[in-house]
Amino acid sequence: MRPLIVLHGSWHQPAHFDDVVERLRREGADVTVPDLGGRPIAETTRTVQELVDRAAESPVVLAHSFGGLTASGLHGVAHLIFLAAIVSEPGETAQYWIERLREETGREPDQVPSTFDDAGLTHLDLAAVREAMYADCTDAVAERATGLLRPEPVTIFDESPEGAAWKDTPTTYVTCTEDRALAPELVAHCAARCETTVTWRASHSPYLSRPVELATLVRERL
Repeated sequence: MRPLIVLHGSWHQPAHFDDVVERLRREGADVTVPDLGGRPIAETTRTVQELVDRAAESPVVLAHSFGGLTASGLHGVAHLIFLAAIVSEPGETAQYWIERLREETGREPDQVPSTFDDAGLTHLDLAAVREAMYADCTDAVAERATGLLRPEPVTIFDESPEGAAWKDTPTTYVTCTEDRALAPELVAHCAARCETTVTWRASHSPYLSRPVELATLVRERL
């Protein structure tokens, strides 16, 4: 099996993926989950690119949500799996997508409510998180996941990837039909950029609600 690098989304951390990672490691997979929290996309891309370059062979990258921005800037990857992720190219920031979808649909796109503090950090509205991201998780799983969330710099909305690896790398996009964190129109745009699309009836976080299915999908690409 090829090595696997897992990229978590903003506000999240490696521990959110413990269940899936442990399942894959028990099956012999070499899995690395770098901590991308609180850092600019350029920096996280350098960090992950170093992992890619040091790997014994070209790895597979699994990117969730905002992790797709880091994944898009990588090179030398064997396969990109975008899990309810943003698939962008240079210049396409989160704010770009918000404005584009507003123009296309005439309404505000779906996103998790958040607040900003005086330190320049954005905090997710924890009262809205359960329905937006963990709706199909058990109460215990959702409670743990919510407790692991942390603030992110507001600058994440103005950052874009340093490349568009999805243009010349094999790709799989996992669309989650019950996702309330990403607007369905955004998901459609992102999925259209990938070679293969898998559709699940799941929330924004199938690594929590469907760990067996996700581990199987990843293993098939290692």
